[in-house]
Amino acid sequence: MISLPLPRVRNLTTVYRLVVNNFLAAVAVPAVAAVVLLRVAQLGAGEVLARLGSVRSVHLFLAVFVPSAAAVVHLMRRPRSVYLVDYACFRPQPSFRISLAAFVEHCRLVPYIDDGSFRFLTRMLARSGLGDRTYVHHSSMYLPPCSGLDEARNEMEQVVFGAFGDLFAKTRVRPEEIDILVTNCCTFNPTPSFADVVVNRFKLRADIRAVHVSGMGCSAGLISVEVARNLLQAAPRGAHALVVSMESTSFLNYEGRSPEMLLPMALFRMGSVAMLLSTSRGTSRFRLTHIVRTLTASEDRAYRCVLHEEDDDGKTGVNLSRDLVAVAGETLKANIAALGSRVLPPSEKLLFALSFVARKVMGQKAVKMYVPDFRTAFEHFCIHAGGRAVIDAVQSSLGLSDEDVEPSRMTLHRSCADADTGPWADSIHQYPMAAGAIPKLF
Repeated sequence: MISLPLPRVRNLTTVYRLVVNNFLAAVAVPAVAAVVLLRVAQLGAGEVLARLGSVRSVHLFLAVFVPSAAAVVHLMRRPRSVYLVDYACFRPQPSFRISLAAFVEHCRLVPYIDDGSFRFLTRMLARSGLGDRTYVHHSSMYLPPCSGLDEARNEMEQVVFGAFGDLFAKTRVRPEEIDILVTNCCTFNPTPSFADVVVNRFKLRADIRAVHVSGMGCSAGLISVEVARNLLQAAPRGAHALVVSMESTSFLNYEGRSPEMLLPMALFRMGSVAMLLSTSRGTSRFRLTHIVRTLTASEDRAYRCVLHEEDDDGKTGVNLSRDLVAVAGETLKANIAALGSRVLPPSEKLLFALSFVARKVMGQKAVKMYVPDFRTAFEHFCIHAGGRAVIDAVQSSLGLSDEDVEPSRMTLHRSCADADTGPWADSIHQYPMAAGAIPKLF
């Protein structure tokens, strides 16, 4: 087996990518130019001028008009681009902060948490990746915790109004300029809905298009952005859309002993992010390019991964199935396959196709499937910070470095509400969408 020195391998990889990714400029155009010049040399200058002179005016007109008209029609029929103007994260007061030691001590004092449940919660908390600067609502720290409607509504108003207030202050957009509003929350869905609550609080226009997305879990943020994009592309040019994504920790309290239903208490914290989208480029931060998502609710195993239900004793809670990681991994593969076909450069697609054909011909054990290098398509990765296992799975599947996933790990470890200060501030602000804990879209 012959092994090349590492610098030479890197140089060959660079040359390969340059040639394949710029095939038209590096190969096709020079080849066509060479053929044309050779033909001109064979005919001679006089013959070429004579043939050009015999071309009829109508042919010249059609040769210019038809491509131009086709280009104009294509540009007019192309969907409008959607931009992220700015975003704002909810910043809780220091009184909402809870350390791991304080959370463990609180669990020890809760009357319905027995020794077995306590050991399970402390073990899961140690593996969660959370740090000492995360936040929960005051109602969760009562003895016993209170998860009534008033507490959940109070938490919702704090996080949603706080995020929207900061966003309006940053963008200087007036409430009457908002044309579309999309809100989402999974476990807490009051009446009136979140969308109506926001309309009432900020006195938005009567003709605003308001939508609330409920029961969609962690994917609700992505779905809300897609809904806002579709509505913006149908609205008059320059319209503005507000999107807010949050979850209620007050409504996640569980008084039973099922480990699967105790897990959300150890993993979830309060927070919210609000985004302003528009079809006007202006001073926008990013342009929305692709939205890819895979719906697996038709499969029973996936359908029951996250289920709000009662246990055998009639205690209500959110059941996180043991199949959650496996189902998430399968869905991730489907999303990566769909996204890769859209964003990966030709050099990575070619290597993936060659490895796929080789596995079919030589057998799956003989050839290892090539994992595309997504760093050739993206500069930054903003992975959903739903847990350490989620980040680990994405890092392993995409072959990312520790530096690539650092913003997501720190979003999980330390709430983005404190992102302005501390040793990780530069890391989080370098990847602003990671601080909002939403999927990489822009």
